[in-house]
Amino acid sequence: MTETAQQLISRLKTALIIVDVQTGFTDTTWWGTRNNPDAEANITALLTQWQSTSQPVVFIRHDSTTPGSPLSPGQPGNEFQDILTGAPDLLVRKSVNSSFHGTPDLHAWLQDNAVEAIVVCGITTNHCCETTARVGGNLGYQVLFALDATYTFDRSAPDGTVVPAEEIAHMTAVNLHEEFATVVTTADLLPVPNCT
Repeated sequence: MTETAQQLISRLKTALIIVDVQTGFTDTTWWGTRNNPDAEANITALLTQWQSTSQPVVFIRHDSTTPGSPLSPGQPGNEFQDILTGAPDLLVRKSVNSSFHGTPDLHAWLQDNAVEAIVVCGITTNHCCETTARVGGNLGYQVLFALDATYTFDRSAPDGTVVPAEEIAHMTAVNLHEEFATVVTTADLLPVPNCT
């Protein structure tokens, strides 16, 4: 029988990695059209669950080096969105896509804290979330990728066509699943409500 996400979480110490949930991503003039309007609610649900069970929570902040980026340090957009409440167990700052290539060293911290599995959520699906999942899988972690707790934006392809955000997210799921990670939903990671 295949192990469920809930069974894995109950068996292994699992850190919730919340990637780049920063106010700069609400700037649609800069980023364009996004998908998944439920992402914030799902991220909130995961954060609440991890905090209530004292499992490790990691916040990742992207300090952009792109001129004019709303995510640049010192800009209001560099700050976390209001849905990220409470203090994380670790705050990592980065300027590249992978959360494992920031400061302090995420991999070293996870190893020091005996973490064997990670749940990845946040922004954007196909950039920093996907890259974090890929590197995490390569480093030997059990990676659960909460697809519906991420979102992304429409992108222009090299041939000039516009690829919709939903299609991009779908391809991220295809790229990751059963190769670098197990793609799951938020509901897969939350306890089943007691109906009695």
